[in-house]
Amino acid sequence: MSRRAPPHPVALIAAPTNLGLRPGPAGKLAGTTRAPAALEHAGLSRALGAAWAPGLAAMEYSRDAQGGSRIRNADSLRTFTLKLASIVENSLKAGQFPLVVGGDCSNLLGCLLGLRRHGGRGLIHIDGHSDFFHPGNYDDACSLRSAAGMDLALATGRGEPVLTEWPGINGPLVADADACQIGERESEDTDYPFSELDHLTIGRILIRRFHQLGPTAAAHQVQDWAERRGITRAWIHLDIDVIDQALMPAVDSPGSPGMTFEELATLLGILLATGRIAGMDLAIYDPDMDPSGHDAESIVHCLSDAFRGKP
Repeated sequence: MSRRAPPHPVALIAAPTNLGLRPGPAGKLAGTTRAPAALEHAGLSRALGAAWAPGLAAMEYSRDAQGGSRIRNADSLRTFTLKLASIVENSLKAGQFPLVVGGDCSNLLGCLLGLRRHGGRGLIHIDGHSDFFHPGNYDDACSLRSAAGMDLALATGRGEPVLTEWPGINGPLVADADACQIGERESEDTDYPFSELDHLTIGRILIRRFHQLGPTAAAHQVQDWAERRGITRAWIHLDIDVIDQALMPAVDSPGSPGMTFEELATLLGILLATGRIAGMDLAIYDPDMDPSGHDAESIVHCLSDAFRGKP
């Protein structure tokens, strides 16, 4: 039996940013700003039967600290976040399912802010990393840090106020107990910096546990969590580096073990079919690392399977 697709029309929203990423070798900036165009070239809107809504333009990257913050591009990120939040909120008001096509993981903040303003809550964070850096686990007096490595921490209210305090929202964008992280691959490393997660109420399905369960059982476990929490309109954050690097090398921080595209499509398809997902963002695909466009085509095929409820 085919899975039921989301009941609302999908609206594609371009959020082309690299503000949350560090410069690469020789100071080269990440090409994630070009991801929406590359994925559309690979047939994204046609595959999903979706239309592009008005999106955002990329903002200029600054290599210097902004406003005294120790987070790269902090002031620009706040501006970008507020603009993205308004677009997401308006899409939800219009009865659409916003699919925000990034860009880097800092886009999560604008997505959650738009969701909260529209009355939703809850986060399913699908990522090969926990993205939980904050001043409690690193020395903020050292080099500038990158928001794409701390998006879950910022979303749960940990970090500098410039990216944790938002107009009209009391407290964090998402409570610990209303967040579930799926896909972390580095928790068994001896230098893993986020051991505090073991003592928090953030839900977790580490990648090895995901493989033990399988994507269907893992999805049902997340569904059970959402039901217990009374979450009816959650957001999915998808960092495509959750896919194993053997299959998806065109990302900022590739790694193994990871999911296959088939596993990810199954997981997403079941979650989308619950009717509990209000929107989703896709992050970290870098077309500069995918000159043939093969990885873009794989992403589009995966999303098509998930949204169209492939059996």
